[in-house]
Amino acid sequence: MSTPWQQKWLAAIGQPTNYEFAKNLTLQEKFSTADFDGELYLQANAPGGRQQKLLLMLPKGVSFPCPAVVVPFYYPDVEAGYDLQTKEKLDEKRSRALHLVRRGYVVATAESYHLTYIDSERPRQDFERWRLAAEALLHDHPQWTGIGKLIADTKLIIDVLAADPRCQADNIGICGHSLGGKIAFYTGCLDQRIKAILASDFGIGWDQTNWRDIWYWGSKVEQLIAAGMDHSQLLEIGDKPFMLLAGQYDNEDSRKYLHAKSRIFNHATGHQPTPEALEAGFKFLDECLKK
Repeated sequence: MSTPWQQKWLAAIGQPTNYEFAKNLTLQEKFSTADFDGELYLQANAPGGRQQKLLLMLPKGVSFPCPAVVVPFYYPDVEAGYDLQTKEKLDEKRSRALHLVRRGYVVATAESYHLTYIDSERPRQDFERWRLAAEALLHDHPQWTGIGKLIADTKLIIDVLAADPRCQADNIGICGHSLGGKIAFYTGCLDQRIKAILASDFGIGWDQTNWRDIWYWGSKVEQLIAAGMDHSQLLEIGDKPFMLLAGQYDNEDSRKYLHAKSRIFNHATGHQPTPEALEAGFKFLDECLKK
């Protein structure tokens, strides 16, 4: 659905230059856990041979094709609830992808660009990698934005689900928390293949969280504010079901940005969603995707 705001937002997000690359997807490993069958891929996501590690999680005991969900975050292990190198079980409290595959969804999750855009010997948990990768990205593509790169890489994940015969291409949702919530919100609103958006405590207002960090919008936030742009317009562009799990950065003030197809669950207990909030969010996805 085209809206008066769509071109303004796309122009602000920007476009890279000289960014052509072959969209290769290479299977690296198949494995099985007690919770899901996994397929680990390397997916081209930038020129110069840059690739993101992508995990496809297949539910057990279901008939394919079935609905699918993209779960963006820093790297796949956290969302999967497993160390992908050792296959050891991790603390699953923050593993939204694991909960979703248990509910019968095909789930895809991948590395974010702070791990893929530049070579670095820093540990992947080192937050400085975000600043260094974003600076390199904007040096190479000054007409682009960090949020644009996050959207572009997530669209590549959607490509995989949309082309996989085990997925229902018309029943793909997106779910994310914090940074993943920002990615889920933007990609879900701007990619018509996404049917429903679940985002947790990402700070929907400009001053509610760190939108001014260089790996998102940087100094462009002030230009957006001056132009009267806020995230209610992205919801208008997407015009699809959206659920916000509020807790710390999102709160009752976040309601003013929501639209008629939006819901909010404000657990008000801090940044991490409660089990009750997550269950409400997953039921929302079930309502939208399992018809």
